Amino acid sequence: MRLLTTLAAFTALGVGALAAPQVPRQAKELEIDQPNGKHLLLSSFRGKVVVVQFLFTTCPHCQAYSQELTRLQGEYGPRGFQALGGAFNEADNNMVTNYVNQYHVGFPVGVMQRETVTNFMGFSLMDRLVVPQIALIDRKGVIREESEANPSAPPPLQNEQHLRQSIEKLLAEGASTSKSSGASKSSGSVKKPLSAR
Repeated sequence: MRLLTTLAAFTALGVGALAAPQVPRQAKELEIDQPNGKHLLLSSFRGKVVVVQFLFTTCPHCQAYSQELTRLQGEYGPRGFQALGGAFNEADNNMVTNYVNQYHVGFPVGVMQRETVTNFMGFSLMDRLVVPQIALIDRKGVIREESEANPSAPPPLQNEQHLRQSIEKLLAEGASTSKSSGASKSSGSVKKPLSAR
């Protein structure tokens, strides 16, 4: 009986390890150590819509995606969007600096360990990761969408139209919240009588 109980426990753990991480979920803290010595925390971008790209500096798909995110940063940045990057292909600061310069990346990119990426994304250390890995985080710090560890088809977040729609939706959520709070403030103001206008 004890053997069956132990076997059942290991089976349950195995199934749990293979299960996809739950989305939406609160994003874990993430530190990005940039080559210039600056340390950025994901939590410091609370209030913004964030896309985190986990990349290999040698990956052509990652390079193209970083250029796409740079365009989106220029377009949506003033509305509260922020792109961030983490290189985890045993990259060093020089490799990241060269990557940023060569591909004209317009957002912070730093060096990360693979374990940091798998932990943040909710993957197992045994998962084979396809890059780029992407997480879309709302203004409250909740992961709303993320790529799979090893997808069988291109992830939706790598489709520019889908990515734009998702970013715009999350930006609008924040805008509608501020508009509605502004509307409630104005509705609480005292109206002047018609004769005083």
